[in-house]
Amino acid sequence: MDDYQEHIIIASTLEGIGWGRLADYLCHAYCHEGCCTFTYSNKVFTLAAGDCLILRRGDLVESLHPTEDFRVSVIYVTPEFIEIATPQSNYGMKGSMALFQNPVMHLTPEQQKVCALDFDYLQRRLTYSKHNFHRDAMINAIQCMIIDFFDFHAELNGLGEKITTQYAQVMQRFLELLERGDYRKNREIGYYADKLCVTTKYLSEVSKKVSGYAANYWINRYTALDISRQLRNRNKTLTELTDLYGFSSPSYFTRYVQKFLSVSPSDLRE
Repeated sequence: MDDYQEHIIIASTLEGIGWGRLADYLCHAYCHEGCCTFTYSNKVFTLAAGDCLILRRGDLVESLHPTEDFRVSVIYVTPEFIEIATPQSNYGMKGSMALFQNPVMHLTPEQQKVCALDFDYLQRRLTYSKHNFHRDAMINAIQCMIIDFFDFHAELNGLGEKITTQYAQVMQRFLELLERGDYRKNREIGYYADKLCVTTKYLSEVSKKVSGYAANYWINRYTALDISRQLRNRNKTLTELTDLYGFSSPSYFTRYVQKFLSVSPSDLRE
């Protein structure tokens, strides 16, 4: 088996997303019939017929509730392969940040046709394993799908202000620090600005331009989501979580949870 084939998985269900083998895969789904309600990033969404779903963080998905007639096509791709196939466009960063907030796109009838064709073409290409340039063909197929996703998002949400390469790079590096968990001990914007060799004002400006939200929003968003998962798993006591996130006391930790999750730690564990 070629290495790249391990990077692309075709499925017909959302079950298992974000767990086990699929933990690190990016999920791309197109709903043909029915609907599925789910919780993502502590918000409830519905994927209905004609909708497209794009998830960078499958581990943030909870409580899948599909209808009996729910039918979906799913393409799981590793971040490594996505990086190879993603076109050189700064729009990808803006779209990615928007999809973190709302991973569902309600497509127009014409967009639905394009999306269905993309999924069908990619699945067919995956079976042509004897093609002498199969890997290149798969990269091309994934890239075409991503470009169409860019177009869907731009049409549905407006292109807005263009993002410079410098802004995109700074935002990408900022997110990498958050993705690796630096927020557990560092929730001051100055820490991230120092790491990126920019001023706090500049980092806030970049974050606002790219995502529509200030840098502090993303620091607290990542922190709150991680705390929410830790509390639901019940693997650690409140004292242990207080230490894990560097809070000075359990009461301060509790106030933080109430402020950013609107519930108390004990309520999340019920």
